[in-house]
Amino acid sequence: MIKYFINGDGSALVPSDSFTPLCWVDLVSPTDGEVEKVAKETDIPEDMIKAALDEEEMARTEFDEGCSMFVVDCPVIEESDAGDAYSTLPLAVIYNKTCIVTVCLKGNPVLKDFITGRTKVRCDSPVQFILSFMLCNAKRFLYCLKQIDRRSQRVQAELGSKLKNDDILQLLELENSLVYFSTSLNSNTKVHDKLAKVEAIVKSEEYQDVYDDLVIECNQAIEMCKIYKDTLSVSMDAYGSVISNNANDSMKKLTIITILLAIPTMIAGFWGMNMPVPFQAFHGETSTVWWWLVIAVSLSVTGFIAFLMLKKPISRTVARKAKRQKKNRKKK
Repeated sequence: MIKYFINGDGSALVPSDSFTPLCWVDLVSPTDGEVEKVAKETDIPEDMIKAALDEEEMARTEFDEGCSMFVVDCPVIEESDAGDAYSTLPLAVIYNKTCIVTVCLKGNPVLKDFITGRTKVRCDSPVQFILSFMLCNAKRFLYCLKQIDRRSQRVQAELGSKLKNDDILQLLELENSLVYFSTSLNSNTKVHDKLAKVEAIVKSEEYQDVYDDLVIECNQAIEMCKIYKDTLSVSMDAYGSVISNNANDSMKKLTIITILLAIPTMIAGFWGMNMPVPFQAFHGETSTVWWWLVIAVSLSVTGFIAFLMLKKPISRTVARKAKRQKKNRKKK
């Protein structure tokens, strides 16, 4: 899709039906025919225009045939059944003496703000345009990072009451998003370093101030991403330990139950062999006295062993409660 914009009387840009000098050409998931059309109109090589159409394209800069290209990674929020998913997509800003061209596979919220006039930009000032875009893009990263942190806290609050596989998977997805953000932000800083060497920025104090704000916002986003990533990683390790402990407790309980059931089974197996039963002759072949006696002995032995196996955990729990009560009394 191709859209043309020119400077308007107010802060908002005005759409144009065709290409005009000093305009902004916005390409969103363009076809090959649209790429060829824009390349002829703007004298920009097709390779530059197609650079951002690769989802795996890294942030970089390129200067060729009077054209300057800056490819940066932008945060993308995608809706899914489990909630919002966060990722990044490359976006290219290309300019020469005649126009500005932006290329991306999906619509960008920052460019939408340019179109609606929320952020004031001019099509006849490429340096101001790209500085404004990169600054707003860094702020967009900060916004997404805050959303990730809020969602992470909400999921962890739910996990505090009950561990669920879906919640663990959501945290894993958020952790992956933070990894993508961290990589993209570090790549974007290299592009910012190249942008600082542009002659127009070096000579203009106004542009220098905007660039300084850009560096501050980007560094803040990098630090926030690192903190959130480390915090989430520690939380995931903690939940992994909790799940492992729960599994160990379950296996311990099942082992105790298996041992306790094996005792009466073993006694009944020996007593039920096809052999004469001891002491049966004292009460007659039809007497059930010894049958009840075997049941009683089996239950007694099982209860005694159960007491021995459960004695240590119970005593430890009581001791811990006693220590907590002593600490609370000292604090009071």
